[in-house]
Amino acid sequence: MSESRVSAPDAAGGPPGAAAPLDGGVAQVGDFARLDLGRRRRTGVPEVVYADGKTPAQTLELLAELRRRTPDSPALATRCPDEVLRDAADAFAAEPVRIDTRARTVTVGALPAPRGQVAVLTAGTSDLPVAREAVVTLDALGTGSRLFADVGVAGLSRLLSVLAEVRAADCAIVVAGMDGALPSVVTGLLAAPVVGVPTSVGYGFADGGRAAAGAMLSSCAPGLTVVNIDNGFGAAVHAAKIVGVTHDA
Repeated sequence: MSESRVSAPDAAGGPPGAAAPLDGGVAQVGDFARLDLGRRRRTGVPEVVYADGKTPAQTLELLAELRRRTPDSPALATRCPDEVLRDAADAFAAEPVRIDTRARTVTVGALPAPRGQVAVLTAGTSDLPVAREAVVTLDALGTGSRLFADVGVAGLSRLLSVLAEVRAADCAIVVAGMDGALPSVVTGLLAAPVVGVPTSVGYGFADGGRAAAGAMLSSCAPGLTVVNIDNGFGAAVHAAKIVGVTHDA
């Protein structure tokens, strides 16, 4: 693996004391990455490896460096290619490794004890890869979750049959492609915050998730927050911050 080093934050050009919010340093990994070691302290969420566009070797090296530099929290990689999913267990044989082939994620290290609960709903079974990415991210962030799959508006009785359990959550993530209607329906039924995740599931005019995203962004259900298409990770981070504020209050 490449040599890494830690450098102090650079606040050149900023006012006196500008470096204080950036405390934590940066770990240079080879010639391809600078890990933000202070991100958890600043934002409550550690740096996560986005594997798409990286080589398998780079992804595994970044996971190893995160574990070495921040051993108190698990290291997570999302959008992992097949080679990383195949090789991760051997690369980290001495540590707990969780590989989710549906979500295409790898988590290295023990998970923190969960607090709170986020309900993660999918409109259809085809939305599960994005929902699983959200669940894995919540696990890594120490946020409890429960998955309710295939409760879309084409059979609304499915949602109503689990509504009491969904209402018990601190927050809901609702994952839907095609017409993207489910997040609006759920927002109209819950007091808790709802995060909508449009997915690229659907035929023709679904347009790779743009139809679902447009429907969610133009929802008449007030309070619905929407993240980017297929962004289960981003939805989970937002939900984890909501749970964190709720339980720290």
